[in-house]
Amino acid sequence: MLLLGTCAVIGFRVADSDGPTPVPQILAFLPWLLVPAVAGLLLAALARWRTGMVWGVATLGLLAWYMEPYGDTNDPSGEAVAELRVMTSNVEFGRGTAGLVRAVREERPDLLFVEECDHACAATLRKELPRADYPYREAVAAYGPEGSVILAKVPLKRAPRIAATLGMPAAVADVKGHPVRVQLAHPMPPMPRQVGLWREELGKLKEYAAAGEGRSTIIAGDFNATQDHAAFRAILDAGRLRDAARLDGSSRSPSWPTAVPSPLGAQIDHVLATPDFSARDARFLEIGDTDHRTLVVTLTLHRPER
Repeated sequence: MLLLGTCAVIGFRVADSDGPTPVPQILAFLPWLLVPAVAGLLLAALARWRTGMVWGVATLGLLAWYMEPYGDTNDPSGEAVAELRVMTSNVEFGRGTAGLVRAVREERPDLLFVEECDHACAATLRKELPRADYPYREAVAAYGPEGSVILAKVPLKRAPRIAATLGMPAAVADVKGHPVRVQLAHPMPPMPRQVGLWREELGKLKEYAAAGEGRSTIIAGDFNATQDHAAFRAILDAGRLRDAARLDGSSRSPSWPTAVPSPLGAQIDHVLATPDFSARDARFLEIGDTDHRTLVVTLTLHRPER
């Protein structure tokens, strides 16, 4: 039963599908399927059940294969033209705003993406992070988790935002004369009765990524999805995007939930960028009073080689 249950979930991963509930929820914690797989293998060995031992070894091999980071890690070969410090933080109904302000003052990001930033959160950011520091911003003003904001040190030009349940503002940033599409991501989570809505909103992010057609793009936020979800990988493939944390060797560092020890969580907060960006110094920060860790990473924009 241990091996059968594990293989049922892995089967959807092999088929590049997220499946019905509870498969999407379990896929978020795919590495922890090692526990029932190892237990099944040990029980098969104790029982001297050869078929079970082969089955267990094959299951562990599949898990090891799919635990490898998704996507390429090749650095751009063109000349570096600009650096952007990018931060994304889900402040959980605005509760983590004070901790975020402290983190921003310490890390000094050039682009800041804030999810679940309600009216009180937005007011605090305006007061504590004045326009002298962050003169450009795009926001969806709302109560509860629907509110969100992008703050920037670089000029922002408003762009059409994705129509979704939670606010997802967008803009075009002027990075030393180079236009960069920026999009905040915050689709609905895959709750048991909302898996269809979760897929639909991740699909809209996929459409946004594909519409870039090679233009410099950054999508950052709480994706409510990991690299083990087919709907998330589809976003990467559609826009030729790469996960910045994965580029810097942190593809399995958990960002949620903070209530459990770090190794037990899932990485659902991401900064995605087109291949003309390289990444370094990716870190997940504890800011307090939110169930998400804040991701901060330095992106370097490279000029394409002719």
